[in-house]
Amino acid sequence: MPAIALTAADRARLRKTHPELFTSSIVKRWGGLMLLAGALAYLIYCWSFFDVGQKLAEGKWERASVYMADWISWEAQPRYRFQPDGALEIEHQRFSPLGENPDPDWMTTLPDGREEVTFGDHSNRIEIATNGVVAVLGGVPYDIAFANEAAILPDNAPAAMSEKNGRVTVEYGFAGSAEIRATQVLVRRRFLGWENFWFDTTSPFWGMSVSELWTSVTAGPQISPDQSNLSLAWNEFLTNSEWQHGDVLNKLLQTIVMAFVGTLFAATLAFPLAFIAARNVTNSKPLNWAAKRFFDFTRSVDMLIWALVFTRGFGPGPLAGIAAIFVTDTGTFGKLYSEAIENIDDKQREGVRSVGASTADVNRFGVVPQIAPVVISQTLYFWEANIRGATIIGAVGAGGIGLKLLEAMRTNQDWENVAYMVLLILIVVFVFDSLSNALRSRLIGPTGH
Repeated sequence: MPAIALTAADRARLRKTHPELFTSSIVKRWGGLMLLAGALAYLIYCWSFFDVGQKLAEGKWERASVYMADWISWEAQPRYRFQPDGALEIEHQRFSPLGENPDPDWMTTLPDGREEVTFGDHSNRIEIATNGVVAVLGGVPYDIAFANEAAILPDNAPAAMSEKNGRVTVEYGFAGSAEIRATQVLVRRRFLGWENFWFDTTSPFWGMSVSELWTSVTAGPQISPDQSNLSLAWNEFLTNSEWQHGDVLNKLLQTIVMAFVGTLFAATLAFPLAFIAARNVTNSKPLNWAAKRFFDFTRSVDMLIWALVFTRGFGPGPLAGIAAIFVTDTGTFGKLYSEAIENIDDKQREGVRSVGASTADVNRFGVVPQIAPVVISQTLYFWEANIRGATIIGAVGAGGIGLKLLEAMRTNQDWENVAYMVLLILIVVFVFDSLSNALRSRLIGPTGH
């Protein structure tokens, strides 16, 4: 089809009748670029206002690798003290993971009386004597002498050796380190894994291999006259003093119960109140306004704040956590449910009302079937989310595993215990996410159908 050329008069007429086609506002022409420039300017402002550059420069990034290593490993910390008579005294930390009278193969006494600690293989070791220390790195020995009550850094010291305040530190990578002073040597020997996870050093099952443990609980001689070896092993596992499995599992169960009960109570109260807040169901503006303001008040205060309030009122424990979830979710559920009611198709209500049904029956058969998918889906989602939320509010005294997690963090040493509890939380969230999706699919059908 041949193109039609417009005359000047046609163009003038079109411009007059449809000016929006020929001229566009600045916002339409440059809106995207302006938005991008505004976002970039805001990021620059935030960078300057919060002094991000300096914070990044001052960050102690070396601690990150240490913390990450602590999540997946454990340390033994023998301390070699130099006695006035020239002898060496070996001390182990309190509640040593090596048990009583430890004699690991990486700690040996040399024929001349010096003590030797190996870090992995023999090319990385430290030889300790009261008159000096020899640190061997990659097979190369470095003599560390003492003078004026201080350890002296060798002149040819590599980057793995450093000195501060009369203390020489030798880094052996993941395998550990040694801090050398004129009076003592502190060894930090690191091993991959979680020490004494199944049984602590006081347990009769401590140090057993899997096969030895199986033989003991199935066919071994009875250890305790009051219970079987299997029952004793289970009890020893739960009462492990280093990992406290029984207490951790109990706190985890408290967190799950807090989330379930708080969500259930909130949904139970919010559901009838939502009908009062819905303008198309309750024709009373004062009641609508009061119900909606009640929802706004309860949900506008964060769950963490409510947890602090109820902790002061009820004391530390799961009751404060349940109350915090209950109050916060009542407002959230009320808003979601009332908005779902206000968006229903009134034809179903009219049809039920036309047969002479009561107000309760009109709501039961004309409203509830329409909002049921939204109510069920949102309630299940918040139930799943509240399991994570219950962990956070537990850290402020509301009970559950959150408080246990905070206690482990405060020690700044039990990071493997922190990793253990975080892993349990992840497993629980995954399980309840899958359960929530299964219930949602069973009750309202798979998504997209």
